[in-house]
Amino acid sequence: MPARTIPAPTTVSPQAQAVLAQGSPFGRIEEPDPQDVAAWERRVEEGNRSLTEMIATRFAAQQSALAIEEHRLSAATLYAVAPKELSSENEGRAVLYVHGGGFTVGGGIAAAYAAAGLAAQAKLRTFSVDYRMPPRSPFPAGLDDAVEAYRFLLDRYDPGNIAVYGPSAGGGLAASCLLKARDHGLPMPAACVLHSPEADLTESGDSFETNNGVDAILGRLTNSIALYANGHDLRDPYLSPLFGDFTKGFPPTLLTSGTRDLFLSNTVLMHRALRRAGVSAELHVWEAMGHGGFLGAAPEDQELFADQVQFILRHL
Repeated sequence: MPARTIPAPTTVSPQAQAVLAQGSPFGRIEEPDPQDVAAWERRVEEGNRSLTEMIATRFAAQQSALAIEEHRLSAATLYAVAPKELSSENEGRAVLYVHGGGFTVGGGIAAAYAAAGLAAQAKLRTFSVDYRMPPRSPFPAGLDDAVEAYRFLLDRYDPGNIAVYGPSAGGGLAASCLLKARDHGLPMPAACVLHSPEADLTESGDSFETNNGVDAILGRLTNSIALYANGHDLRDPYLSPLFGDFTKGFPPTLLTSGTRDLFLSNTVLMHRALRRAGVSAELHVWEAMGHGGFLGAAPEDQELFADQVQFILRHL
């Protein structure tokens, strides 16, 4: 294709247009070689620090209305983020939140902060698992932590009152978690929300070509995927849930993405895989939205979040 300029469309809000016009606030992030553990440790440390600072700013506005508790799993921390005034009806409901971050960042207290918006808007206790990540703990450590976190909720809540939410890498991990939980005989939750999930680690979908460079936030995750997968077959459903067998059971699912999202094909293909298996699934695609939405600065972000919350509440 010849070089061309892609303007911010007039079909989105002025706030969304402004975000698109400014491009990525992070710049292009170069990933180290998967074999360079020291470089990855520096990259993870820097990424976690900057991400935590960014999310903490958003959390500060909600802090007075929320409480955070910590629970210890076998090898990970499970944060419980809940409204300080929880209704009696919602006391028996919960969400498992699986944070994003390219399988390498987003851990620590950032995992709790990331779940705060959902807890506040849904008015539900939201458990965010600080799962292990590479370079120290590649696959399947994080998946094992997510499944253990789901078991933790099942020990305390009826499965019909549990929802699972995962964005980006967390979306892929959330779906893989449910596949593994199902394969181990555990009951499925009432609902699942996957936002722009990294559901296919082979990154073979069309949007990995058409939206590469158009998505201002995200580029291909080739090196971080290699680091996370640790030599395992990328088509393993516990790594790439797109290749799973959904005919054996999967909860009603809402999938959300945007026309500029690098993971648009992941989201679309996952939706079709669920529908072919007879699973109730909705696909919502947002105009001009990239992987990071509009960074929380546009009304479209709020509409998207409201749709996700309503889907969860409707199914619990």
